Amino acid sequence: MKPKSLLVYGSFMVVTMLFSVQLYAEIRLPKIFSDHMIFQRNEKIHVWGHADAGERVRVTFDDHTLRAKADKQGKWEVFFPPEKAGGPYDLSVRGNKNTVTFSDILVGDIWVCSGQSNMEFPVERSLNGQEEVSRADYPQIRIFNVGKKIATMPREDVVSGEWQVCSPDNIIGFSAVGYFFGRYLHQNLDIPVGLIGSNWGGTVIETWISKEGLSGEPVLGKPAEQVPTLDLEEVKNGKDAAHAKWIIQFSEKDLGRKEGKYIWSSPGMDYSAWQTIRVPQAWEETGIKTLEGLDGVVWFVKKFRVDEKQAGKSALLSLGPIDDSDISWLNGDKVGETYNIYNQDRKYKIPAGVLKPGENVLVVRVEDYRGYGGLYGVPQQLYLETAGRKIPLDGEWKYRIGMQTDSPDPGQVFGPNSLPTLLYNGMIAPLIPLPIKGVIWYQGESNASRAYQYRDLFKRLIKDWRIKWGGGDFPFLWVQLANFMKPVEQPRESEWAELREAQDMALSLPKTGQACSIDIGNPDDIHPKNKQEVGRRLGLAAMKVAYGRDILFTGPRYKSMEVRDGAVYITFEYTGDGLKVKDKYGCVKGFTIAGKDHKFYWARAEIIDPVTVKVWSEQVPVPVAVRYAWANNPDQADLYNNENLPACPFRTDAWNGMTWNK
Repeated sequence: MKPKSLLVYGSFMVVTMLFSVQLYAEIRLPKIFSDHMIFQRNEKIHVWGHADAGERVRVTFDDHTLRAKADKQGKWEVFFPPEKAGGPYDLSVRGNKNTVTFSDILVGDIWVCSGQSNMEFPVERSLNGQEEVSRADYPQIRIFNVGKKIATMPREDVVSGEWQVCSPDNIIGFSAVGYFFGRYLHQNLDIPVGLIGSNWGGTVIETWISKEGLSGEPVLGKPAEQVPTLDLEEVKNGKDAAHAKWIIQFSEKDLGRKEGKYIWSSPGMDYSAWQTIRVPQAWEETGIKTLEGLDGVVWFVKKFRVDEKQAGKSALLSLGPIDDSDISWLNGDKVGETYNIYNQDRKYKIPAGVLKPGENVLVVRVEDYRGYGGLYGVPQQLYLETAGRKIPLDGEWKYRIGMQTDSPDPGQVFGPNSLPTLLYNGMIAPLIPLPIKGVIWYQGESNASRAYQYRDLFKRLIKDWRIKWGGGDFPFLWVQLANFMKPVEQPRESEWAELREAQDMALSLPKTGQACSIDIGNPDDIHPKNKQEVGRRLGLAAMKVAYGRDILFTGPRYKSMEVRDGAVYITFEYTGDGLKVKDKYGCVKGFTIAGKDHKFYWARAEIIDPVTVKVWSEQVPVPVAVRYAWANNPDQADLYNNENLPACPFRTDAWNGMTWNK
């Protein structure tokens, strides 16, 4: 006779095995199938899933029934004939063990909305966000948010997500650009629209491209081939360890830190020999040679005065955003610290008793790990507020370099940017069996320092997705980077301008369109709120590229140039009824001009006919090149067409820029 414990254990094993077999035998469909979903109109309706090997499956849609048999891996699929826009319909899938049914299914146009944080940016945070949410009652718009997931191999299913009806309750966290684009299409086409949001803030383009799409790329091709063989947990641990070892130097090699103490923040410290710098601005934008390309530690000091009424009282210190980490002291007392968050405003509460009458000393230690560094906001963000009064802190500060690293971060923070292909595998590949109308894309900020490389990578992504989906050259539309950061006083090279140029070059591919947004950004915020106009401009591009409407869908674009009598005559296309400026005095701004020395100067310009602008400068008697809106924030650019679409940034030269060979 078996012991009781063994009988219980044996019974448990039998039940578990039966339960496991039953689970395995059940019909299963990917999460992209759910109630309220949309199928792509005028395309074969693809339904697929898993069952027991050899199991027969019966699929019914719109009163049509098809049968399939699962292969040795348990996979099955059927294709229904194309349908026109309409619905609602039911979808039923029946196997030997269970039946799965989905209801309220529509047929219309499906658009994938992908990219980084400006695509992820939710409706509730957009311009007049609460009002937009309250009005988002569109039963024929359906939305699907793909759950975030990195993977070394293409996944068959998304990690999470379900189709939802567009309503105030569901739209809050969905992509604002995606929603306003979809709303524009629905209102102008009167058909159901499906929007699939697959995005991840701060990501680089190569993580969204497949291994095959990166094949042959000089820098990323081999790493992409190796990704499927890697253990993500092992890679993560290795990168974390490398980063932890690398980051130690920011403390150990900092001249302002000795025996564990930050000596340059001490009361009575003599700063008279320190150099002068204007704040706020990224230190790479100051023109100071020793700060160009510096990753490391820079100390900043600002002295200011308070009166007897303000002394001793609590206060609020506002420093704007700092890239990447900071520690702040006031009169030797530590008052705030933020680690590795480059886009968060620093606002620190100063306790009573720290401020003293007369001169006060503010010290800010900044660590920068990559890219731009420093206090880079706008003057209005730098102040100390106490006793109902704001004391401005912008202007001249003192600075000193604490340390400079001579090696890039070998680990950084492990995530989707750590290796190529990770987000393609986890968040795009699972969608590919579902036919779509097209893609809208908003990404590029994270690749701005490698703009020349982006010329190739962006085209690779478009071609890659088209090949993978197998639907030919479906429409692919994108947003050209918005204006951002502090405007420059004199013309200079620009990473963001070069990235916009790289985006523009992808228009050479068929069925592509671009929404220029250089006039609706925010110099103080990399995430501008006016996503409504972004969606409208993408919608205009879709009407032309995807739906063949005869409309003016883009701003004026550079066509040709001619040099005559010391001036350059620029001819534009896509001008509609003619060129116009928004400056109330009629001045054409945003042009720069250079001679053979490659030195650019602000230019004078005037519209001389509906398609031509004359550009000249007394400082350049023999011009050879013209640029327009060539800056991170081309705030002066004011050339438009009659559709009120801005002229697209351009340059007539092909001189190597600041991201050449990066």
